[in-house]
Amino acid sequence: MLRRTLPAVLVAFCAAAGAHADDKLLLKSVNIDLPFGDRMFEGPGSDAANNNCLACHSAGMVLNQPALSTAQWRTEVEKMLTAYKAPIDPKDVDTIVDYLAGMKIAK
Repeated sequence: MLRRTLPAVLVAFCAAAGAHADDKLLLKSVNIDLPFGDRMFEGPGSDAANNNCLACHSAGMVLNQPALSTAQWRTEVEKMLTAYKAPIDPKDVDTIVDYLAGMKIAK
């Protein structure tokens, strides 16, 4: 029975979807207020993290991440560079990874 009714349901769905094709897509701008965080990374290597990471992340958000190994942090930083096109200076990658792997995680 499903084999006989499924094509009819699909045709009805497509017809209904096509009936609304004349509706115009309306895009509008919205403003989003993001929470302000004035916390900064501290300690050796923090300059690289502050200069590269705070453009997209608050220090608090990063510092509340689970403890990751150096290899795991490298994977995360590389993901920021490649997938998200983060404007990280390539000369700072090693310093950032070392800083993140050695940071004290907030409890």
